[in-house]
Amino acid sequence: MLNRVILIGRLTKDPELRYTPAGVAVTQFTLAVDRSFSGNREEREADFIPVVTWRQLAETCANYLRKGRLAAVEGRIQVRNYENNEGRRVYVTEVIADNVRFLESPNREGGGGQGRDDAYGSAPAPSAGGGYGGGGSNRSNAGSQRSSGNNNDPFADDGRPIDISDDDLPF
Repeated sequence: MLNRVILIGRLTKDPELRYTPAGVAVTQFTLAVDRSFSGNREEREADFIPVVTWRQLAETCANYLRKGRLAAVEGRIQVRNYENNEGRRVYVTEVIADNVRFLESPNREGGGGQGRDDAYGSAPAPSAGGGYGGGGSNRSNAGSQRSSGNNNDPFADDGRPIDISDDDLPF
């Protein structure tokens, strides 16, 4: 049996970092993932998928991810249920992430994302892997996609802010 999910999408809001009573970090965020075009429609539709990260990965996501940023999530689907205040059973389907890749770097002035996933300004690039289930791998984003001597990248971080309004975001 296999339960594996890979998603690429944009965050609908900043991640929410909380701690369990035992002091374990947990972060929740929602990823907007575009659907493929269907039929004669010209409008894109999106699915809004809840994602949960734990431990060090949760703290890293809370520190580096922001609303509108592009991220790749790898994990598993989990369905849980609980009884709400009205006595009704509520089912929740979410992705438990064990690896998150930041596909855009934060803008130095604090605005929208730009550049490659390994360009974090003066701060070191965080390791975005591992952390859930005790046996996760700690994969690093840094250095794996750097190209030496190639200055033709239109998405390279040249220090200028990108002007993106909320109307430009797909959610």
